[in-house]
Amino acid sequence: MEIVDPIAQAYAERYSSKLNELLQEIAEYTAANHPEAHMLSGPLQGKLLELISQLLRPRRVLEVGTFMGYSALCLAAGLAEGGKLHTIELRDADADRAESYFRRANWQDRILLHRGNALAIIPVLEEVWDIVFIDADKPGYIDYYQQVLPRVRSGGLIIADNVLFHGQVLATPITGKSAIAIQAFNEMVAADERVEKVMLTVRDGLFFIRKK
Repeated sequence: MEIVDPIAQAYAERYSSKLNELLQEIAEYTAANHPEAHMLSGPLQGKLLELISQLLRPRRVLEVGTFMGYSALCLAAGLAEGGKLHTIELRDADADRAESYFRRANWQDRILLHRGNALAIIPVLEEVWDIVFIDADKPGYIDYYQQVLPRVRSGGLIIADNVLFHGQVLATPITGKSAIAIQAFNEMVAADERVEKVMLTVRDGLFFIRKK
């Protein structure tokens, strides 16, 4: 299901600032070569992530789910001086590709790539997070959220992607493992009084969650 009218999407992209050439190259390569190219953040979402980071000037960012490195590069663009972005990827082939793009950007000093299971890696990263971006396996969202929230600073931001999950959460009944998991995550966040939240209908749905 198309959540956003493609004509409106194209119109919004036309009137938004363009991302840099490397990000455009990543998008083109992924569309042509990756069987799960739909997982890549599009130009509108990428620019939104970049602007949010530039506004907040975070010192520490965590990304759960690196994929091709596109969203990591967008979020790293706003890091404060000396800031670091930690990103976690389970699949070695995707991690290799992302790492090559980080080298191309000459950002090895600001983007730290971790390979493996995020639930095992997150607890050993002794950081206080300014921004966390969750964009990995959907059944893991609740566990990722519960792990990171205690380490997010007061006023810090968690952003969860794909919270409309291709429109499947709008169905009655909701079916499919990932859609059911996303619905459970959305309900949990809505009931969590530790945070303020707003769900945006950008691309496949973005949940902006601010820790009080």
